[in-house]
Amino acid sequence: MNNKIILPIMGIILLCSNIALAQENQWSSARPDGHAPISVIGDHYHKKGEFMFSYKYMPMWMDGNLQSTRDISNESIYGNFMVAPEKMQMDMHMLGAMYAPSDYVTLVFMGNYISNSMDLKTGMGIDFNTKSSGISDVSLGSLIKIMNRNRQSLHANIGISIPTGDIDQRDATPMMNDAPLAYPMQLGSGTWDPTLGLTYLGQLERFSWGAQSMYKFRLGENAESYSFGNRFDMVGWGAIKVSDYFSFSTSLSYFDTQKINGIDADLNPMMMPSFNTANSGRNQLDIGLGTNLLIPKGSFKNLRLAAEIKVPVYQKVNGIQMNNTLMATVGIQYTIGHHE
Repeated sequence: MNNKIILPIMGIILLCSNIALAQENQWSSARPDGHAPISVIGDHYHKKGEFMFSYKYMPMWMDGNLQSTRDISNESIYGNFMVAPEKMQMDMHMLGAMYAPSDYVTLVFMGNYISNSMDLKTGMGIDFNTKSSGISDVSLGSLIKIMNRNRQSLHANIGISIPTGDIDQRDATPMMNDAPLAYPMQLGSGTWDPTLGLTYLGQLERFSWGAQSMYKFRLGENAESYSFGNRFDMVGWGAIKVSDYFSFSTSLSYFDTQKINGIDADLNPMMMPSFNTANSGRNQLDIGLGTNLLIPKGSFKNLRLAAEIKVPVYQKVNGIQMNNTLMATVGIQYTIGHHE
């Protein structure tokens, strides 16, 4: 699956690279399509002395369950488990800051607040809901400029996720007043998680494109004796500059998450699919549509508003897991000390 996704994207990059060689200017973020779709993290660096502050709201919806690539009914789930999850919504609020101490290094900070809500039904027909919310893991990183010429740019993404999110979230259920919640309902990973990646960007006068690959791996086990699986992400996008203010984008993104290692002893694997680590790890392909609005002059110069919607076109899960249906991202970004 990886090769089917990566090779076409790399082919597009090489084709666009040859076109861009005729351009003499450097790649620039000071245009509406100078940023990737808003869901892409660490897509651009800054010039020396620039600050950028951002806020993003990222809701995700899940409905029903999959077994491998096919829908599975509650009745089938009850053959092996006491409870079936039916719907889930995750809302993430992300605050970010970027600062460039030099033209070659941009420092990145990201803090998250997560709210989760899951609707479930027991085999006896009892409906109930569980919730979790709080501060998630904090990320620190740096973007290292490798190249910027002929309207093409390449930089490295280096970061680490700090385990500040709680991994012992509990809520009342029909079975227990203070029941431990499933792995997907926890607020953090509980482990230190380094991230390494590369981001390529290119531009023409009215068109831009890019690709990013990222790999996150987990160090050790958390306090509950497990660790989430390593994750690989790949995204490619293209954007059309409609005016000095607007651009529209489309994207194709893929991720592959490995299974959970270890077991939380508080979670009975016979209770529900998401309590069993055999039902973890998946790969997914999404298509996205987005827009960027940049205010290039006036009192709100360098203020940027953006939105994107992503829909899964392919999902394959290990065991039984919830079906991802839709993800949206809306955000606001403001740059201080912007150079023309």
